[in-house]
Amino acid sequence: MRQLLLRLFSVFILIFCIMSCANRGTPTGGEIDKEAPVITKSNPENFSTNFKGDEIKIYFNEYIKIKDLRKQLIISPPMDTEPVITPMSSASKYITIKIKDTLKENTTYAFNFGESIVDNNEENPYSYYRYVFSTGDTIDSLSVKGFVKDALLEEPDTFISVMLYEADSTYTDSIIYKEKPRYITNTLDSLTSFSIDNIKEGKYKLIALKDNNGDFKFKQKTEKIGFKEGFITIPSDANYGLTLFKEETNFKAVKPKQEGETKIIFPYEGNYEAMQIEVLGETPEGYKTRIVKSAETDTLYYWYKPKFEIDSTFFIVKNEKGIDTFKHRFRKLEKDSLVVKAISNGTLTDFEDFVLEASTPLTKIDTTKITLMDRDSSVVNYSVKYDSILNYYRFSLKKEEGQKYTFKMLPETFTDFYEDKNKDTLDYTFRTKMKSDYGRIRVNLVNAKLPLIVQLVDNKGEVMYEQYADKIPIVDFLDLDPKKYALRVIHDENANGKFDTGNYLLGIQPERVSYFPKEKMEDVRANFDLTFSFTLLEE
Repeated sequence: MRQLLLRLFSVFILIFCIMSCANRGTPTGGEIDKEAPVITKSNPENFSTNFKGDEIKIYFNEYIKIKDLRKQLIISPPMDTEPVITPMSSASKYITIKIKDTLKENTTYAFNFGESIVDNNEENPYSYYRYVFSTGDTIDSLSVKGFVKDALLEEPDTFISVMLYEADSTYTDSIIYKEKPRYITNTLDSLTSFSIDNIKEGKYKLIALKDNNGDFKFKQKTEKIGFKEGFITIPSDANYGLTLFKEETNFKAVKPKQEGETKIIFPYEGNYEAMQIEVLGETPEGYKTRIVKSAETDTLYYWYKPKFEIDSTFFIVKNEKGIDTFKHRFRKLEKDSLVVKAISNGTLTDFEDFVLEASTPLTKIDTTKITLMDRDSSVVNYSVKYDSILNYYRFSLKKEEGQKYTFKMLPETFTDFYEDKNKDTLDYTFRTKMKSDYGRIRVNLVNAKLPLIVQLVDNKGEVMYEQYADKIPIVDFLDLDPKKYALRVIHDENANGKFDTGNYLLGIQPERVSYFPKEKMEDVRANFDLTFSFTLLEE
């Protein structure tokens, strides 16, 4: 009996142990860590003066790591040689800053880490930590505050650099192309306001820059800039507004390249309208040329006949501001053949033309070989115009809603620069929608100082529809595809019918742009009329 009880007791103990082990192994989870890391100390201490060392350590109460340091970290004033900051890809309980640059005397330096410091587990950020020290006896404590907006976009780009250049005896306006600023800050990724802190009393040039490669120098071709007219004096309680804009690129000719048997491409930067291309030297007898602009790229196509019987020649490319000479070596390439295709095939609104383009420059069109018919095979009248710059033929006609149209173009309708003709019959079809498939918007412009350019744009700021208001402060947008638009107005101060951007060196600000409040902008719906009253505020 006693042995039986001992056996039963042993079994009971075994079962209890198994169940305990099973319960002990069941995950129970836990609360998610939502606390940001805490700095326990730094060496030297933050806001130290008479800094002489080359290494800084910042200690935390838990393991941390660094994210997006290149975007987030702003050092003011910028250093010519970037410091080495660790850890970069691993976790640590401290950050080490190894200074490689020669520090300026009596200067306050600030390391603004943005939101790059996060804990290792949940990536809770230590937001906008700044480590400041001075190589002199005092910490500079003045600041400049303001905001950044975009000339054309409803919201500015992220990570805008805002900079101060000291207006001393060495200052020139061209300094922004060649040297780093005295002080700098960043709007980061969620703010349009800025604050440049720990600066000293003085006179400065205030600049905003969409700095694409992080060198704090303005590159006209690829970057946006904003500036405050004249200089600012610190200390100041002003709240400065800066408008970012993309300058018109200065004209620059680029080396030409042979692309076809008798076609050379001439790339360029800036405005091509005053661009002229000439051969320097002898040309073949009966030499003729045609120039066509690419619709997609900054390129002119230079077509010529007959072929050169020499290996190379020189071309002069000039505009009103300069002349460039290029040596061009001819290559044996295949001849371009005539191909005609429709640009606007598909569905057209009342305000769109049917457009054809060709692979070679066109010279003639024989309209007797063209018929345009509707769905009922009735002949439809049209008019046609040639755009010699883009090499387009535009066909205009009075369209009916819900209709189908068919173009038939017989062989030899088109003749090109080389006297080649289309050999096949060309058939093109396009349609129109019912009026009820579109929406309509009327905009009443309140406090309007005409003329104004009124635009409907997409979420990237690309123009979808445009109207010019120069006589009455009312514009109507008809035949709108149902979708969401943004509404903006360009204050056309010089009445030239287009948006004029700014120019830093000339001290010109871009034309003012006003956006209708997006929370009041309703979606365009099919067969629906919307009316907006847009009150334009004075600036």
